[in-house]
Amino acid sequence: MIAFEDLTPGRVFDLGSVTVDRDEMIAFARRFDPQPFHLDEEAGRASVFGGLAASGWFTAGLWMRLYIDELVSKAEGLGSPGGDEIAWPAPVFAGDRLFASMEIVTARRSSSKPWMGLVTLRAWMRRGAADSDDVVYRARFTGMFGSREHPRP
Repeated sequence: MIAFEDLTPGRVFDLGSVTVDRDEMIAFARRFDPQPFHLDEEAGRASVFGGLAASGWFTAGLWMRLYIDELVSKAEGLGSPGGDEIAWPAPVFAGDRLFASMEIVTARRSSSKPWMGLVTLRAWMRRGAADSDDVVYRARFTGMFGSREHPRP
């Protein structure tokens, strides 16, 4: 299991990739973000995006799924108190292949709960290749992780 002690500043995790499914993208938009350019091809083409575009929240959800599958499910994950940045600098379209990554920015042990570490994470997704400059999602938030050295009481 990955523990707080393994999450050192500067460490980068490649979280894998996902191909955007059109039906899932539209179903999410219909339920949570029903703007015309997320639901209808013609409205998407007429929008600033030039095509049917995924909701940014859907894109964030794709990143989150890869983060859970590739890190949190293998770690002493304890949740998150939130973050201070989220951005969708480029639109995402059905069929796009997105590559997810994250970097540990800071890590500190909780002073009130020594069995827990607080880790600032920088997250991003790129379109087309893991080393592409085409960033479609980025975020910064804090993750809480259990400690191997100081087990939870």
